[in-house]
Amino acid sequence: MASTLGNVLRLMRAGIVLAQHGVRFVPAGTKAPFVLHLARAATFPIQALTWPFRLGTPKNRRVASALTSLGPSYIKLGQFLGTRADLIGPELAEDLRHLQDKLPPFSMKEARQAVEEALGGRLEDHFAEFGPPVAAASIAQVHKAVVIDTGGRRDVAVKVLRPGVERRFRRDLDSYFFAARQIERFHPPSRRLRPVAVVDTLAHSVEIEMDLRLEAAAISEMADNITGDVNLPDGGFRVPTVDWRRTAKRVLTLEWIDGIPISDHAALKAAGHDLKALGLTVLRSFLRHAMRDGFFHADMHQGNLLVDKQGMVVAVDFGIMGRLGTRERRFLAEILHGLITRDYHLAAAVHFDAGYVPPHHSVDVFAQAMRAIGEPIHGRTAAEISMADLLGQLFAYTEVFDMATRPELILLQKTMVVVEGVARGLDPELNMWTAAEPIAKAWVEANYGMAGRLKEAGEGAEVLGKVLAEVPRLLEQAERTALALADMSRGGLRLDDDTIERLAEAQAHHGRWTRRALWTGALALVAMALWLMAPAG
Repeated sequence: MASTLGNVLRLMRAGIVLAQHGVRFVPAGTKAPFVLHLARAATFPIQALTWPFRLGTPKNRRVASALTSLGPSYIKLGQFLGTRADLIGPELAEDLRHLQDKLPPFSMKEARQAVEEALGGRLEDHFAEFGPPVAAASIAQVHKAVVIDTGGRRDVAVKVLRPGVERRFRRDLDSYFFAARQIERFHPPSRRLRPVAVVDTLAHSVEIEMDLRLEAAAISEMADNITGDVNLPDGGFRVPTVDWRRTAKRVLTLEWIDGIPISDHAALKAAGHDLKALGLTVLRSFLRHAMRDGFFHADMHQGNLLVDKQGMVVAVDFGIMGRLGTRERRFLAEILHGLITRDYHLAAAVHFDAGYVPPHHSVDVFAQAMRAIGEPIHGRTAAEISMADLLGQLFAYTEVFDMATRPELILLQKTMVVVEGVARGLDPELNMWTAAEPIAKAWVEANYGMAGRLKEAGEGAEVLGKVLAEVPRLLEQAERTALALADMSRGGLRLDDDTIERLAEAQAHHGRWTRRALWTGALALVAMALWLMAPAG
């Protein structure tokens, strides 16, 4: 009861702040849950009394302004919802795109205390110099520091979590879950959007961001994934080096990147960098990470991308990462491939195969919808084709075809839109679909051509090996069972001779059939593996 009351009070406070910033909960005449109409009526007097204080705030930035004033967890919530135009509508999504994850820094005294508690000893034991914060966001802030070790003098970036941020997020996330459960309970049309699953995805993302060791591990994993990409024509993408000795749960130390912000086009040109090539690198790197590796930087906005002196694009801030399983990668690759090659039936079929569209709908009718989305991109100039617009059109069909929200694709959808903006900023003529085609084609060929068959055969052989390795153990277990029954009969358990004879016969019969079943299954797996490894005829 106390938890429910606390959640209600926190949500009421958020509603009052939104009202003070002139946010209308429900436009007049709109269908929505009764509670939202009630909130609109209750906050109307607050909006009327506070209108003079928001005269300087543009209407399309009021929600972003309100969430910023509510604090770190609401900033993250706003950034997250900004990717869900299908859930909140295009107008509100556009407002939330103005949301900046910037807050006043916490004090040097608190930063020192955090570093010393995380790494042990005194600050000076770890850093020769430790400067004031250079950036402060909702979860952490970054300091420039200097270390001196066997490698000499090095500049490093030190990321430190805000004091008490974990407790604040836990409390507010509890309120979000409470609100999402009430929405699903009392507004059935919202259930297909899976608000509880959406909040759960946000909570999982935030939980990872709160442990800076996981961010360090993400950087290390991506570094391993892209080791060979430097040899590709568009492979000029790298990540900072992690200083593991000076990294803990609440402190992360990385190589300091001395580069030009990718948004500073004038400085990039002055330094002799090719903006068009950089745009292609950003786009293809993201698609390669998502489709080939299933692991991508999910916060690739302009503030997190720098260009170093060698012309390499360097990503920073790996707090939000996305993962895709083979099923989701297939979905992404085939959607891109289907739209690029105008194979709309393929683009529709993968929605059904992946379970994104319920089977009671027609594949042909959904292919018609895919054609309505994809056909306009053909015959148009590159500048007229927007991945963001196409995603918006796809969202428009979600309700028509009863498509449930897929939480695992939320970060992917968001990042695709952001990456498009960055790439287009560098090269307004960049054709997103032409640029994406070789990545999608390579994935399809690798997974459905001969290489894919060999990969599947390898996976089948691995499973087969595990099964065969288990056969002796299972046979031994069957023998032990027979011996145990015999011991039981000789010990305290009294059985008549006839019963013992029948049990022994049944056990022997069972043992023979167990052996036969195990070896038959093993031989069948061998045959299957050999078939998989055979060249396609």
